[in-house]
Amino acid sequence: AVVSTQSTGAPLAQGSFEEFGSVRIVQMLHRTNLIAMVGGGYQSKFSGKMCRIWDAAKKQFVLEFSFDSVIKAVRMTRERLVIVLTNKICVFSFPEDPKHLQTLETRANIRGICEVCPSNSVMVYPGTWAGSLQIFDLTTAGAAVGATSTPPTINAHKTELQCVALNHSGTMAATASGKGTLIRVFDMRSRQLIIEVRRGTDTATVNCITFNRDNTYLCVSSDKGTVHIFAIRNPELNKRITVANVGYLGSQWAMSSFTLKSECSSVCVFPPHSSGAAVKNSVIALCYDGTYHKYVFTKDGNCNREAYNVFLDITQDLEI
Repeated sequence: AVVSTQSTGAPLAQGSFEEFGSVRIVQMLHRTNLIAMVGGGYQSKFSGKMCRIWDAAKKQFVLEFSFDSVIKAVRMTRERLVIVLTNKICVFSFPEDPKHLQTLETRANIRGICEVCPSNSVMVYPGTWAGSLQIFDLTTAGAAVGATSTPPTINAHKTELQCVALNHSGTMAATASGKGTLIRVFDMRSRQLIIEVRRGTDTATVNCITFNRDNTYLCVSSDKGTVHIFAIRNPELNKRITVANVGYLGSQWAMSSFTLKSECSSVCVFPPHSSGAAVKNSVIALCYDGTYHKYVFTKDGNCNREAYNVFLDITQDLEI
């Protein structure tokens, strides 16, 4: 990888398509002024093999990281930058004195699966075997280790991973395979299964898995346009089939769920509770068609849409 700093850049009042061109990956370092971008699409202004760091305070690109293959994903912490390629993961010190620290060889990772805990140094990525998940401590990147030392592994599924998520404290990991029917949650310390829940019986592509802040609920969205909410701390709230039914007796099904009108893929998040306000459990879904949905749910499974908006007119991007 080639790392370079830049001292020039056109000042902007705000980001615009004309200045950045089309981009395929955008990643913000928490709520700071640093934003990672990877070019892509019909009107990209820089290569998909290059990650550029935009400083919103200085209104200019300040770093570049170039590679010999297309970047699949970018992750950032306050001390590390992680670049995911098809067969390897590159770890850099960041943002001060950026240097290449370590390269981790991986199995073919065309989806760019890699998650970094927002509050500590834990990173997870696909392991050597199909369906396995490896755990890596980013603080050890670049440190001398034994030749036989390998990261701890969780054997999560029998087939390739499709989606992975970490909770806020990095103590739990949730996984889904390409089949998308079962979601498994593991303890990161013991690497043992905590709970297995069922999204459905038909194959689906899971796009997003997310924990709420206190690890009581887990949200899963897929290309079916459905969003499922599971109880993790109190699994008795999840639904179960009470009549013997081919292979599914005993499975834990979603406590609550909703289908987006657009019936398209989405990413979801549990918003923080407003101080002083009555506690309402809710999920926000941002759909790939440019729509915003907020649903409120209760422990008994009721779920109702509270807000809806269109935040992006995707037809503008299609008019090339």
